[in-house]
Amino acid sequence: MRRTIPILVILSLLGAACAGSDSEAAPDTAVEDSVDDVVDSSAVADEAVTDDAIESAPVPTSPDKPTDIAFPGEAPTKLKVTVLTEGDGPESELGDTVIVDYIGVRSLDGEEFDNSYDRGTPFAVGPLGNAQVIAGWNDGLIGVQAGAQLQLDIPSDLAYGEAARSEVIRENEPLTFVIDVRSIIKQPDPADAPTESGVEASEGATELSFEDLIEGDGAVLEEGQTAVFHLVLFRADNGAQLDSTWTDEPIQIPMDPTGFPALVQGMPGMNVGGRRAITAPPSLAFGDEGNPTIGLPADTDVVIVVDLLGAY
Repeated sequence: MRRTIPILVILSLLGAACAGSDSEAAPDTAVEDSVDDVVDSSAVADEAVTDDAIESAPVPTSPDKPTDIAFPGEAPTKLKVTVLTEGDGPESELGDTVIVDYIGVRSLDGEEFDNSYDRGTPFAVGPLGNAQVIAGWNDGLIGVQAGAQLQLDIPSDLAYGEAARSEVIRENEPLTFVIDVRSIIKQPDPADAPTESGVEASEGATELSFEDLIEGDGAVLEEGQTAVFHLVLFRADNGAQLDSTWTDEPIQIPMDPTGFPALVQGMPGMNVGGRRAITAPPSLAFGDEGNPTIGLPADTDVVIVVDLLGAY
């Protein structure tokens, strides 16, 4: 699936984070590295399963990457899904997004052509049934559970068919993937998006505060994990809505200290399924100058209402 930044609000968040950096926003700052994670994390991972060019497997090797793969040694005639490790929780359905790590090898001889483990960036596949990946993934990831490890043995007609993709993936090449399911994201309904901040107005805040509007019942988001979420941005002084991600794909951002401060400081501790209103002063959001592009004046607090859909 080719994922891009959802909408203007994320561009604004990222621009503000860079502007607020004490390091004068050098191109290789940690803040901008986190930006690249949001924009491009699936762009590289796509290459094993979309119509983009296949690249060689990255190095160095991750210790988490499966190494002992029982590839078929012959061409499968139909899609075979083998659960290697059982997962837990609800099963994935059509329309869901599944967050995975994977390694891909040729089914005939086990030669590796790509994996996400070495990149350190899981890959989002969704919406299932219509994801921009090979058919064997769209079909094989239906009914999986978070925490499961599975093997997909995919005949060539459900992979790339007659098209050769590289020196490794040749014409009519059957493929085998071992996949670790990190998280399953249920398709949210845009009608459920918050229409107001849900907290008292704020002017001149000097520190971050938050309030849980809905207590989730899922796993707790911890520092260092990646959060999958939607957000709506409001002015804190008058409650005016500035922007929303609810009509686009969910955002994925690592809870890294170098990321956008209001989010990485305000989100950890949330439960999946929860909704939290984070009130932030300009110093932890868009800076003293605000952001006229989205209608945020200078020196204005913001409220970011976050719905946490998943964590891994």
